[in-house]
Amino acid sequence: MRPRTSRERIGDALRATLYRASPLALVQYRYRRATGRWYNPRNTRTFDEKLLWLMLYWRHPLKSRCADKYAVRSYVEENGLSHLLSQLLGVYSSAEEIPFEELPDRFALKATHGCNFNIICADKRRLDTADAIRKLNGWLKVDISRLGAELHYAAIPPRIVCEEFLEGRPGTAPDDYKVYCFHGKAHCTMACTDRTDQGANYDFYDLAWSRKLPSSKGSLKGGRDVPKPVGYEEMIRAAEILAKPFPFVRVDFYSVNGRVVFGEMTFTPHGCIDTGYTDEAQAAMGQLIHLPDRLM
Repeated sequence: MRPRTSRERIGDALRATLYRASPLALVQYRYRRATGRWYNPRNTRTFDEKLLWLMLYWRHPLKSRCADKYAVRSYVEENGLSHLLSQLLGVYSSAEEIPFEELPDRFALKATHGCNFNIICADKRRLDTADAIRKLNGWLKVDISRLGAELHYAAIPPRIVCEEFLEGRPGTAPDDYKVYCFHGKAHCTMACTDRTDQGANYDFYDLAWSRKLPSSKGSLKGGRDVPKPVGYEEMIRAAEILAKPFPFVRVDFYSVNGRVVFGEMTFTPHGCIDTGYTDEAQAAMGQLIHLPDRLM
């Protein structure tokens, strides 16, 4: 984790102050900065607006369990899908507990309480262990809920999991497939391909993978055609089983040499404010969410 710039530290302090005032105040600030509009929780129509409402006002404890990269494993097992889990190599409360000398040549380290807190090690001989420990311990101190009002993260104990290394084409990260589920039914899938440190390509397909959907602004410009992954039908079946209790959740999978591997469950993609969606997608997916009664 690189050191925060002075501007980023000021921004973090402002977000923390707004969060203490109220999570809604922090959401208003973030939404205004991203869209130029004020967020009104009493008048939600778009996908992001309804996701923000669920983030603030539907605090089901199962969300925290399923967003926890370690605790979700038991939820997957309870639903009869343990065969989709990656191999777990260890769970640690601090980076100093990790027995690097005992780990295989390739592995993945992930903090359990947020997103993008990952170290993917393709060759242990080249790993700067001291730097990895510094990054991991830094991530363990971050409270994601105070940065974006993603309240379900506040209930997740910060830990580190070590999992097997997943490889796509030689020397590349595996493509992943993110199934958007509404009230327990899969609606569409976002293919995340050609991932690098600089980003990835994102393309949406309908449930049958028969046509590309005009959901991503970047995809419309890209002109790509992503083939349906091996095991796609198994991904959809598993996603709908796992998504059953929730008004919305995105269930992510990898396809690794024909093997389907569960990735994670995401309730607040992009912090619920994603300007990369087209207006058509915002409207269409917003209509699919029927807001439940508040659960605080």
